[in-house]
Amino acid sequence: MAPAVLLTLGARGSPLALAQAREARRRLALAHGWDEAQITIAVIRTSGDVIQDRPLAEAGGKGLFTKEIDSALLEGRIDFAVHSAKDLPTVLPEGIAIAGFLPREDPRDALISAIADSIAGLPRGARLGAASLRRQAQARRLRPDLRVELLRGNVETRLAKAESGAIDATLLAMAGLKRLGFAHRARAPLDIETFLPAVGQGAIAFAARAADKRTRDVLAAIDDPETATALAAERAFLAELDGSCRTPIAGHARLEDGRLTLRGEVLREDGSESFEARIAGPPADAARLGAEAGRELRGRLPPGALVAQNLR
Repeated sequence: MAPAVLLTLGARGSPLALAQAREARRRLALAHGWDEAQITIAVIRTSGDVIQDRPLAEAGGKGLFTKEIDSALLEGRIDFAVHSAKDLPTVLPEGIAIAGFLPREDPRDALISAIADSIAGLPRGARLGAASLRRQAQARRLRPDLRVELLRGNVETRLAKAESGAIDATLLAMAGLKRLGFAHRARAPLDIETFLPAVGQGAIAFAARAADKRTRDVLAAIDDPETATALAAERAFLAELDGSCRTPIAGHARLEDGRLTLRGEVLREDGSESFEARIAGPPADAARLGAEAGRELRGRLPPGALVAQNLR
């Protein structure tokens, strides 16, 4: 007789999303002494999965990867959701709250290419495919000669395009490659100081109904405090900049020797200019520090320089 289902988690249906959901299920079952079969995974197709022919910024932004999952959560069809933290909008729908994070994986980006071991090594005028404006802007900053074009699709699709020569290179998150067992296919992980990752990159987040104390208490058993602290700073930084898929924004926080350090960056879409903020302080002040860094950076942006990118 099959064990009784205790919780239903919702996730997108991509191989990476399912790998993340299974990891969350494994950790949750282990923490509570449950059979993994007692936690079911409901696959939910999102607008972001359906729309592949244009940038997310033109289609509606980050919420395209969460909207249908949010609806399932609010309607009670699932108990909690598992997301890539970088896909979460800065403001969640009313009634939904972040309920924790798994320990963060490698936050770096990686170059995928059949012809080069570094961005500098790509031939002049090489075609680089990327979906995020951040990656596009950072690549253009390093190599203005590159022909940067839109490349949507799941990890396997983008790997195949770059490795077959359909494009010369692409950029993917090391965390996703590692979770899928594809770390060996990264030609070069990119140094964080040179190529700052997206806010939340490498972290798996849980979302639950804000009023569902039972589920939130269950999830608290596998919440990683260090990741939660770093993400509190990063998301507060992003919120101060009205961060969305329309704005090339990067940010990364880490805990070192009992202190939290955060580095954030805003770029022009063409990579011609970038603006940076750094801040450090007590981990307990993570959200305040992130917001302070965002406000300080916003105050230094040239008037009108990024109006088209929805910075207030």
